[in-house]
Amino acid sequence: MRLNLSKRKLFMAGAAGAAGVVAAVTAVATAVATPEHAGARSGNDAPVEVEVHAPARGDVAGVEGKGWFVDLEVDYPGGQDGLHKAGFSGLQLTGPAGHNNVPPFPGTFSPGKDDRLPGLVVLGSTTVSRPGTKFAGPGTNLANLFNMTGVTDRTADETELWDTWIVGDSILGKDVDTVLTVAVVDDLDHNGVYDDAPDTVTDENGDGRVDAADLKALGVASEVERVPFHLSGTPAA
Repeated sequence: MRLNLSKRKLFMAGAAGAAGVVAAVTAVATAVATPEHAGARSGNDAPVEVEVHAPARGDVAGVEGKGWFVDLEVDYPGGQDGLHKAGFSGLQLTGPAGHNNVPPFPGTFSPGKDDRLPGLVVLGSTTVSRPGTKFAGPGTNLANLFNMTGVTDRTADETELWDTWIVGDSILGKDVDTVLTVAVVDDLDHNGVYDDAPDTVTDENGDGRVDAADLKALGVASEVERVPFHLSGTPAA
């Protein structure tokens, strides 16, 4: 797994502009320089690799629970059919309201299974339940809320994608300790594609929580990355 900042800079430039690129690259470089930024791995034999570049372990993120980033790198098997194996269905630049599923890179924006990386699961341990919506507490798969998805490297060895979400609402609460848990679900239906993430992860082991243990019980193709951090309740000024 590699961090190619020049490549990431080009990817971000189209959406954020030059000033935003400088800030994003600086933030990623800082996170990578911190050895605790990623969740613990139990081995390197998984067919898919996931790395969480933001938030970093122990960060105090956001403004009143919103305005923070989740920035992921996901490495799938390489080769000419690497994107097919990843379940990748196209580039994405999306968001809420008028930004939802529109050109130039349409993608849907809602809780649940991602329409661009359909094997990805992203959980927040303090995700709130909202009646009448798909927000169903900590088991809610947040992957389809990601704004930008792009292909950053394609070789015989790996197919590397980056996925980014700017969190625009305090759906994980504010002034609270929380844990982000990320993994790619295994090829459960054996169709050769990592496209089997659920909209909601259930309490598979019946311990009253939805967490890494439940993802492992469901079946994962990657290590489960777990990042504890704090969501600030403080306003900007």
